[in-house]
Amino acid sequence: MREPRWFQWVRGVGLCLLTLFTVIPLYVMVTTSVKPLSDVQDTFQWLPSALTLEPYVDMWSTVRLADYFVNSAVVSLGAAAFSVLIALFAAYAISRYRFRGRDAFRFTVLSTQMFPGILFLLPLYLIYATVGQATGIVLQGSHIGLIITYLTFSLPFSIWMLVSYFDSIPVDLDEAAYIDGAGPVQTLWRVVIPAAKPGIAAVSIYAFMTAWGETLFASIMTDSDSTTLAIGLRDYSTQSTVYWNEVMSASLVVSIPVVLGFLALQRYLVQGLTAGAVK
Repeated sequence: MREPRWFQWVRGVGLCLLTLFTVIPLYVMVTTSVKPLSDVQDTFQWLPSALTLEPYVDMWSTVRLADYFVNSAVVSLGAAAFSVLIALFAAYAISRYRFRGRDAFRFTVLSTQMFPGILFLLPLYLIYATVGQATGIVLQGSHIGLIITYLTFSLPFSIWMLVSYFDSIPVDLDEAAYIDGAGPVQTLWRVVIPAAKPGIAAVSIYAFMTAWGETLFASIMTDSDSTTLAIGLRDYSTQSTVYWNEVMSASLVVSIPVVLGFLALQRYLVQGLTAGAVK
């Protein structure tokens, strides 16, 4: 069936508008990052009067960007690692075993995604304060505390997605491993996990990206020593001025790890997200 001409025009205009909506902010970010500070403090100009790379050099000394980068890397990698590790065992048990409360557990895991993150902010803060007073273990303002916080909303989605992927892997592979003398843990590590690399990659990217750019919990659960990049970028704004060119240059540098990780694992990500959709 041939598409009507009016539909082709509407589609073309819509795609052009969406492209402009995506490209214009990136253009402004890139051009602002190579402008002198005097240019960004005056009336906005689409074309810079001069090009300079000083913002990419000065951004490291204006604020403690390197420390923020390390904090974000530790928290994001830790959240992704623990999320994948815990989700693997939980999803495998749900997918392969039938036990009392299995369906209720699956529903509970999925239903947690309905609640906004701010709903957990005050309870987690009070729990951390209580644990610190009772045991002396400092969770507030620490890396491990922020990792645990991010697990509360990345882990349920990770479990749910890996369950769908494990369901698409034939149970015959498990049974063949059992015949060869492998136990449940050996079957998981030597048979299921190699076949589930796309799903694991998708979960890893999701958990990492969620922690890397999160601001709500990081603004409350961190102190000056554990501040992450998403919160540290606001330090470019002072009482006297805002270093917009350094803000944009830092934002571009901050996005590099996520972009590179996504490009490297994008084929696994697509496979992992669509796994279990068709059986």
